[in-house]
Amino acid sequence: MAKRRPSDINLLIGIDKPVGCTSHDVVARVRRAVGERRVGHAGTLDPLASGVMVVGIGQATRLLGMATLDEKSYLAQIDFGFETTTDDAEGEPTRVVATPDAVRDEAFARSVLSGMVGEHDQIPPAYSAISVDGVRSYARARRGEEVELAARHIEVRAAELISIVCDGDTVSWTVSFTVSKGTYIRALARDLGRMLDAAAHLGALRRTSSGSVGIAACTEIDTLDCERARACALDPVAVLGLAPVAFHSSALADVLCGKRLAIADAMDVSQPARGVRIGVVIEGQLRAIGTLQGGRIVLSDVFPQGIEGVRL
Repeated sequence: MAKRRPSDINLLIGIDKPVGCTSHDVVARVRRAVGERRVGHAGTLDPLASGVMVVGIGQATRLLGMATLDEKSYLAQIDFGFETTTDDAEGEPTRVVATPDAVRDEAFARSVLSGMVGEHDQIPPAYSAISVDGVRSYARARRGEEVELAARHIEVRAAELISIVCDGDTVSWTVSFTVSKGTYIRALARDLGRMLDAAAHLGALRRTSSGSVGIAACTEIDTLDCERARACALDPVAVLGLAPVAFHSSALADVLCGKRLAIADAMDVSQPARGVRIGVVIEGQLRAIGTLQGGRIVLSDVFPQGIEGVRL
C-alpha cells in the first residue's frame, strides 16, 4: 500500500452550505477547491437546509469527532396545512388538516413555542440517516417499508417566534430554535402541528450556529481555495473547547514523540485545572491534546502536521 503523503493544508473551516446540495456534495467540492483528499464534516445538513457546516481538511479531520458541537441554532420556516412523508417540503403530502384560526395569532404562537422549551422524547423522521439493523432508515422508507424508530431524548433550549406570514389558507411561522445535538427540526415541525390539532411540515431551514461556530465565521463554497481557507480558518482550540497552553518551538520534538510536557516550561505561567482538556500550541498551530497530571501534560492526541488557525 502506498504511504499517504502529508497534507499541504490542515485546518477547520465553516462552510455556509447552499440549499440544494447534500453534505457529501460539500465535502466533494471542498476537496476539489483545496486539492486535498482528506476532507470530512461534522453535522449533516439535509439538501433542503442551508447554513453552518464545520469541515475538516487534512489532519483536522481527526478533530471532527472531538468537536464540542452539542448545541445548534436554526431559523426554521414551519408551514401549516399538511404533513409529508419526509416531514419537510421535499416529501409528498400524507395528512391534510385545516389550519385553526388561532395559529394566525402571534401571542398564541409565542405561548405555544414557549411551552416547547425543555426536554422531550422525540421520534426521528422515517426519512433519516439513522441505521436500523445496519440499513439507513431513509433507504427502508424509500422501499416502502414500515419504519419504526425509537424515541430520542432531546432538549429545546430556545424557541422564539420571528414572524407569521398568512397567504389565504396558508400559514407559515418563522421560528428561531436552539436545540441539543441530535434534534430533528423536521420532527419539531411535525409534532408542533399535531400538538395544535393541525398538520405542519418544515418548509425551509437555515442553521445559524453549530457549537461555537456562527454563520458569520463561514465562507461560501463557490469562493473557496487554499488562500481563502487559510484566511477564514476556525480556531481549532476554540471549536474543541480546549484550554490553550503555548510552548516554544524547542518542545516540538518531545511533542512528536508523545512525551509528557512540564507545565512549568510553558510560555504562559497560568495553569489549567486538573482534568481539563489542553490544546498544546506551538508557533500558532495545534500540535497535541492532553490533560494535566501532576505538573505535566499527558498527551492523548498528537498531530505530526500542525492544525492551523489558532488565535491566542
